[in-house]
Amino acid sequence: MRLQKYIADSGITSRRKAEQLIVDGKIKVNGEVITKLGTVIDELNDTVEYAGKKINLKSKKIYLALNKPIGYVSSTVSTQGQSVLTLINTHERIYPVGRLDKDSSGLLILTNDGELANVISHPKNGSEKEYFVVLDQDLKPDDVRKLERGMIIDGKRLRPVKVSSIKNRSARLVLKEGVNRQIRRQLGKLGYTVVKLKRIRIGKLELGDLPEGHWREIKITEL
Repeated sequence: MRLQKYIADSGITSRRKAEQLIVDGKIKVNGEVITKLGTVIDELNDTVEYAGKKINLKSKKIYLALNKPIGYVSSTVSTQGQSVLTLINTHERIYPVGRLDKDSSGLLILTNDGELANVISHPKNGSEKEYFVVLDQDLKPDDVRKLERGMIIDGKRLRPVKVSSIKNRSARLVLKEGVNRQIRRQLGKLGYTVVKLKRIRIGKLELGDLPEGHWREIKITEL
């Protein structure tokens, strides 16, 4: 098994972040620091350590859907605000998949399955994320076309955004990449202020009527 997959499957982080841990020299195998990506290990006999502690493969995969309230951070620690993990009543080691800004609400997936987390969050896989947005003014047709053509933010051309259900200063936006604070930055560049931003779908998983601050177990088939 490749080392980064072993780390991700242990449930401590996603595969992308596991790769960074390896590159940064924070992983040991049988007492030796490993920095080469793609290193193959024997998951039954080799000892893998992170931060001085042995890590083991998780036998049970956990998948949760949370309706994140505003004010919570999508992190396992509370250094920049209260972690979403404080809302979850579980002793299992899980972490949020991707980001949802502190000042945004809605659907957030938490898991200990690093492989799945990588599939959902990696831009190349184009997993759709749908948001309900309320603005300070009506969305103009010309600006809708700019969003749907794809805009340039900080020198990078972003993928087109699908816009629908435009009514009373609100709309639904569907993205296929997860640039940090993308919706707020794009709409801000067009002269709008986002009053409310709520994620209502990731892939085929919908937020539905899950109450704010509550969570439920989900099956991998829902994803």
